Amino acid sequence: MPTVPPASKTAEAVDVTALLERGRTLATPVLRAAIDRLAPPMDTVAAYHFGWIDAQGRPAEGDGGKAVRPALAVLSAEVMSAAPETGIPGAVAVELVHNFSLLHDDLMDGDEQRRHRDTVWKVHGPAQAILVGDALFALAGEVLLELGTVEAGRAARRLTTATRALIDGQAQDISYEHRDRVSVEECLEMEGNKTGALLACASSIGAVLGGADDRTADTLEKYGYHLGLAFQAVDDLLGIWGDPESTGKQTWSDLRQRKKSLPVVAALAAGGPASERLGELLADDAKSSDFENFSEEEFAARAALIEQAGGREWTADEARRQHTIAIEALDAVDMPDRVRAQFTALADFVVVRKR
Repeated sequence: MPTVPPASKTAEAVDVTALLERGRTLATPVLRAAIDRLAPPMDTVAAYHFGWIDAQGRPAEGDGGKAVRPALAVLSAEVMSAAPETGIPGAVAVELVHNFSLLHDDLMDGDEQRRHRDTVWKVHGPAQAILVGDALFALAGEVLLELGTVEAGRAARRLTTATRALIDGQAQDISYEHRDRVSVEECLEMEGNKTGALLACASSIGAVLGGADDRTADTLEKYGYHLGLAFQAVDDLLGIWGDPESTGKQTWSDLRQRKKSLPVVAALAAGGPASERLGELLADDAKSSDFENFSEEEFAARAALIEQAGGREWTADEARRQHTIAIEALDAVDMPDRVRAQFTALADFVVVRKR
């Protein structure tokens, strides 16, 4: 798994767990109140998706995800010396859009597990997954626009732009599954849309709500965009080599879905015997009527070829490179040293995380 050195002694001292928990704690009551607006049974389905209840409707303490986006939204408000609570509507709106995408992506990708539980479409059916996803997207706009301020309108515009990019990225991701070859540049563009755009928005939306000008917001978005690329590079590594006990997904998850993720694309572009053999196998896989019945050994063999061709190492290096670009973007923004250290620590966390 990729690792990075601490960016500074100050960042080293930041309690990232507390930072993530602060974002979750502040955002969750507002998020729950938004979900309560949904008509039955969508409110119950959404509550299941967020881990608040189990499949039988009983209260649960599920894994609600890493909460990186709410933490960033709350922290970005402090760039403007605003109270953390200023960023909460932005944090909730971003989290609603993120989960809208998860509900739809799980259905489109056929994923049966998320956060160690059956996905919504598996439990409640495809129709509910689509409807609840649509409802979350609509709620995101409501949460922001009901503030009725100029800043809320600017924040909503940025969120809408990020959402369109996210959808573009998912469309690219699906189309790439049916192509024999995808360039590294195409893959990075797709992942910048699918993951980078929303993290960019999360990194700036609290500052916008706190009155930041466009230059400041754009620079914070640059941090978030490159952080998103680092985040996705790590996800791509976990999608092949991650421990199912930690990721909550099947072994070789991305290989089972024929995803053209960064390790695969980089391995295919590398050239050499392992790269060529991998290309032959993946081309055969696309034509195979028995692909869904492949053994663990067959997927393990493909993962080994990706590693031999250099795809795993290249992706880890790319995660570190994108992390560096994200950190350097912060230099162009005037902010309290404490806030800068927390942004840096969150970036470090993203690149060294295990799930």
